[in-house]
Amino acid sequence: MTAPRSTPPPTRRQALALAGGALASFPLAACGSGAPDDQGGSGGDFTLYWNPGHDYDAYQAVVDAFGKEHGLTVRMQKYQWPDMRTRILTDFSSGNVPDLIEGAGWTQEFALSGDALSLRKYVDRDGDRMGFPADWQQAAVQHNAHKGEPYGIQLHQTCSLLLYNRKMFREAGVRPPTTWDEVVEVCTALTGDGVHGIALNQDQSYAWPWMLQNGVREYDPETGELLTPRDAAIEALQFQADLVHEHKVSPVPTPGTDYSGPQKLLSAGRVAMIVSGPWDLDPIAQTSPDLDLGIAQMPRKRKQATILAGTSLFIPAKAKRPDLSWDLIKRFTTLKTELAVTEEAGMLMPRKSWGEKPLVQDDPHTRAFAEGLAYAEDPHRGLYLTGHYGEISEDLWKRLYQSVVMEKQPVAQAYEEYRKAGRRILEG
Repeated sequence: MTAPRSTPPPTRRQALALAGGALASFPLAACGSGAPDDQGGSGGDFTLYWNPGHDYDAYQAVVDAFGKEHGLTVRMQKYQWPDMRTRILTDFSSGNVPDLIEGAGWTQEFALSGDALSLRKYVDRDGDRMGFPADWQQAAVQHNAHKGEPYGIQLHQTCSLLLYNRKMFREAGVRPPTTWDEVVEVCTALTGDGVHGIALNQDQSYAWPWMLQNGVREYDPETGELLTPRDAAIEALQFQADLVHEHKVSPVPTPGTDYSGPQKLLSAGRVAMIVSGPWDLDPIAQTSPDLDLGIAQMPRKRKQATILAGTSLFIPAKAKRPDLSWDLIKRFTTLKTELAVTEEAGMLMPRKSWGEKPLVQDDPHTRAFAEGLAYAEDPHRGLYLTGHYGEISEDLWKRLYQSVVMEKQPVAQAYEEYRKAGRRILEG
């Protein structure tokens, strides 16, 4: 395996998408888009890249207070994850970067490429006062470290479970499934009259709970193999494809970059169950307040497992005013802010002390997700440090998953194409 390359520039297609205005900017004050040009101290513009699904009032209050105190116009630009990654790669290539980024598991990758700033001096100075790393789950700390150096601070620590319509389940006389066989049986009983038993997501990351349940690893650093063991990976992919094309208990996922399609179907009463996380609780409550929502633990195949997800805050290495960026990180990650976001939207958090609070323990939905964290796994562990996470997990894995689930390509054939392409990337 060759030494990891630096972060690659965006493809021509990605660059054209950006130039064509595919990404929207939502400033908190004033207008404009793109990374900041201001290089001064206090005052001026401050640009923050954020996921629109996390546009919570509690975070808005933090940003407003931060901007007011420092005399800043804060431009909070919101992107869906694929679009944000494209935007970030463009910025890293040009050197004109934002001040702070909420990333979807990219911290180690960008630390390796030299595009993320080490937070060592800030943690050494402020870590004890903010409870870092002592009050953060160990997995959250490790997830944002490279060669013993902290490069990011975990913002959310979440997992995916089964979200279901209790009324539909009661009327069908079924309970949430606990095995793969039961998934097929239950979803078959729930499918009919314009309703599907489950809705798979077009976003390839939502396939990982099923892969993990069959003991699949995305990358084995000892052997250099991808999606291993082979037979288990093919079986897990076939299971998902069969839910759509063989059993017909899931609609064919719709192409796009928005992961909210299944949530909207659940809210509209068109599907009985989806795999999702606490990020969908607030949209469900807002759009379908009368939905009798149930949350069940994930089923098992070889084992019970689900994806360990979440987001991190990191500062680009070329950020003009990293001291201000660190100040905002501290504000976003206080226990008070964590609890406010949980109360508002049900989001899970990485602090150990957060999980002990009555707000978490007394709410059945939040408590269910907190239980799921006990068996959640990071499927990308090891791949980040190859320097090829984006090319493999964001591009090749997306192509493989969508080809079998959406386009009905033979699984074994698609799998071998994935492995060959991945091997070329790792060896090239």
